[in-house]
Amino acid sequence: MNIRPLHDRVLVRRIEEDEKTPGGIIIPDTAKEKPMEGEILATGAGARDENGKLVPLDVKKGDRILFGKWSGTEVTVEGEELVIMRESDVMGVME
Repeated sequence: MNIRPLHDRVLVRRIEEDEKTPGGIIIPDTAKEKPMEGEILATGAGARDENGKLVPLDVKKGDRILFGKWSGTEVTVEGEELVIMRESDVMGVME
């Protein structure tokens, strides 16, 4: 896959949650919510500050992140559904 996000954007693959509850109930696709966890596949170079200086991103390729349910723009690349979002849409990095 050869996609490079621009500026302060990141390319994310959503990480699907379990299809079963802890009690053993299977959740059908129609009742599932969009996952709010993902893995960063690629990042842009960073944003520019008011002086034009490049400010690098705090996240990097391979980070597991949390983001809002409706954050970013969904795109399909080579049959895979991915999300492109700004770094400011990322709520946290899971360590």
